[in-house]
Amino acid sequence: MALKSFVEVHPDSHFPIQNLPYGVFKAGSDSEPRPGVAIGDYVLDLSAVASAGLFDGPYLKSSDCFDQPNLNKLLALGRPAWKEARATLQKILSAAEPVLRDNASLREKALLPMSKVQMLLPIMIGDYTDFFASKHHAKNCGLIFRGPETPINPNWFHIPIAYHGRASSIVVSGTDIIRPRGQGHPAANSLPYFGSSRKLDFELEMAAVVGSGNELGKPVDVNEAADHIFGLVLMNDWSARDIQAWEYVPLGPFLGKSFGTTISPWIVTLDALEPFASDAPEQIPPPLPYLAEKEHKNYDISLEVSIVPAGKKDASIVSRSNYKNLYWTITQQLAHHTINGCNLRPGDLLGTGTISGPEPESYGCLLELTWNGQNPLSLGGTPRAFLEDGDEVIFTGCCKGNGYTVGFGQCSGKILPTPH
Repeated sequence: MALKSFVEVHPDSHFPIQNLPYGVFKAGSDSEPRPGVAIGDYVLDLSAVASAGLFDGPYLKSSDCFDQPNLNKLLALGRPAWKEARATLQKILSAAEPVLRDNASLREKALLPMSKVQMLLPIMIGDYTDFFASKHHAKNCGLIFRGPETPINPNWFHIPIAYHGRASSIVVSGTDIIRPRGQGHPAANSLPYFGSSRKLDFELEMAAVVGSGNELGKPVDVNEAADHIFGLVLMNDWSARDIQAWEYVPLGPFLGKSFGTTISPWIVTLDALEPFASDAPEQIPPPLPYLAEKEHKNYDISLEVSIVPAGKKDASIVSRSNYKNLYWTITQQLAHHTINGCNLRPGDLLGTGTISGPEPESYGCLLELTWNGQNPLSLGGTPRAFLEDGDEVIFTGCCKGNGYTVGFGQCSGKILPTPH
């Protein structure tokens, strides 16, 4: 019999009792940020649950991790504590359990309408790494910029390629993004162009949230890497293609990426995603032993990108992709990240890179969807090669279970003009 909550949850909701993603919220402008989980159209205040003594297991009973302004202290406790928290929450929210269901005063204090709270960044992000883990995206970028001879560099098939991104400019869904300024390619013999980006793009990504980290000098075994990952978020790693194309040789992305990255407010745990595990693509050639996994898996997460053009009300779907398209898994990414002894810390973010599928409608950015602007899209009759000021980009992602949906909510942002 399927697990059911006493909280009414619409069948299409992203947040049934099978999910229970974690976030951080404020109940009012003068209230302190605190952790919560989503259940239906409500946020369960975990500080209220903890104050009532309902976390009574060995890992959480004496912890103050739910009295913090972010989730980092919970992340640092590790997988046994996360499993204990999930089991406790599913129990107290279940239809058969009276402890919260029949306690009207606690229910009023702990269950807050989602529409009445402000969602914040759920974690304090010390470091952010962005990978390049989709074979289809890597191939398309190579075809666009280098031609068909060697669209994917040979090293890509041996190592999960990545660069170190800017953590300070990661923002929560709903935050406006200001169009960046920078240099672009010179025309003929002229000086480089300088001004507002003319090729502003979205990138459909997800990101792994690091839970318990590792000590400096002590790599994480690829088969134990999942124990160091708390969960996943949706991520839009906005990209100024013209700035990036001019600057990325020889050291990679810089100003073309560091102006803004948006993540969804809810972290869906790996435990909630486990029923949707799927085989990851076969890797040819086989990876080196330190990247060879006993369980080589992704998750079947359907991803969708919509754009609301400036001045319009209706959104147009421009991409449908799936997380299972990733060539390099998040566990391989984490193991490779630490193989040199690099220490990851709770709250670090590992972006997947753009998640593109094999079909044109599954490409994960406008660079691919319009083939670098050559084939503009039609958004309900409004043409778009790249993003214009006032455009809003909305990501959604979900897994379809038997009679329920495990989802991430939305990851959205609107483009504002460059200030002058």
